Amino acid sequence: MVAGDELDLVALCAADYESVLALWRQAGLHIRPTGRDSAEQFARQIAGGTQTVLGLRAAETLVAVVVVTHDGRKGWVNRLAVHPDFQRRGAGKRLIAEAERLLHERGIGIVAALIEDWNAPSMALFQGAGYTLHPDIHYLTKRDNDEV
Repeated sequence: MVAGDELDLVALCAADYESVLALWRQAGLHIRPTGRDSAEQFARQIAGGTQTVLGLRAAETLVAVVVVTHDGRKGWVNRLAVHPDFQRRGAGKRLIAEAERLLHERGIGIVAALIEDWNAPSMALFQGAGYTLHPDIHYLTKRDNDEV
């Protein structure tokens, strides 16, 4: 069994998109491959400096990924996905810690994550990493279309 700390941490780029997309699918994430999760948007967001994508590799295989973003005040841990064969081995916890480290290096003192109601394993992972459910915030969104 390979533990999360025995995997190689890598910064990912636009050329890694297909591997990231495949991993998101394998992990069961709801994705919008023709909208905000498209190859074009992925590349634009990395090039524009609005996101950093970190991954963990076992040999040459991407087995975990996280998208780290911030607005200058608050950081976000987004799109955390771990291949089912590598779950519960520390990979997710390691990526959360690396995302936090990256954000703290940039002077960001608040780190948040949005987790869908159905995703109890992710909720447990983040709570185990010290995240707390905010009792009085409701997430509202306004979109140009369902794909953004």
